[in-house]
Amino acid sequence: MALLTVRHLTVYRYSKPVGLGEHRMMFRPRESYDLRLLEARLTIAPEPAGLRWLHDVFDNSLAIATFNGRTSELRFDSTITLEHVETALPDYALEAYARSYPFRYAQDELPDLACGMQQHYPSDDVARWAKQFLDPSGSTGTVSLLRSLTLAIREHFRYQRRSEKGIQSPAETLTLRQGSCRDFALLMMEAVRSLGFAARFVSGYIFVPELDSGVTSGGGSTHAWMQVYLPGAGWVDFDPTNSIIGNRNLIRVAVAWDPKHVLPLSGTYFGPRSSFLGMDVSIRVTEGALN
Repeated sequence: MALLTVRHLTVYRYSKPVGLGEHRMMFRPRESYDLRLLEARLTIAPEPAGLRWLHDVFDNSLAIATFNGRTSELRFDSTITLEHVETALPDYALEAYARSYPFRYAQDELPDLACGMQQHYPSDDVARWAKQFLDPSGSTGTVSLLRSLTLAIREHFRYQRRSEKGIQSPAETLTLRQGSCRDFALLMMEAVRSLGFAARFVSGYIFVPELDSGVTSGGGSTHAWMQVYLPGAGWVDFDPTNSIIGNRNLIRVAVAWDPKHVLPLSGTYFGPRSSFLGMDVSIRVTEGALN
């Protein structure tokens, strides 16, 4: 078990005072058997006129802030401390019928998994790419198949950190052979969906140990990966950016069928487009508790 602290600071800067619209935040991790939230602080400046919390359709924690007045700077400062229980070498006890691919999900699970099985960015190229990992004999080990896909993205695609909004289509990532963590997560998600798996997108943070020596990508910013639903094991984490299977160093914040539904921070302002000077984001994940 590790004690981790996440500091997530975002600052918007404007050339002149602007009015602020509603802002939505997804900073609070999803508590589970392997993640326990111990303390959370959220400071917003200027202070919002209203701040409310809710759970969205995926049970993600969502904070919504509203503002009065005008400002030339908007600052969000989130600090959380949590206990993270890592499964170093996960051995997933899949149901017997799901240990080899292809298999069919149980009839009573299909209604809940339907959206996760549907391809949101259909591509024949992505489907063909996914099929190359299947055993020609007609039967492939389920976890072995997913491990091969995860490793292939890590080994044959170039990671490119990108702070701009938006996401590449899976077909574009496949063509370019490069992308950000969210691009890789979406590519793998659509690839496994083309094979009939249920998958969902995960937004969160990644802890990069000091002894990592640059092996892990995605530190210093929000991170993204994906999950596949496996009968007997449930939703299993796969991080194609770092070839991680399981929850090693991964801190889940929000899940959804599509990346556009799990933006860490979004909002609007009222004023000339030219008044926006830029946004600075700083994220640090460290061992230990809050100071």
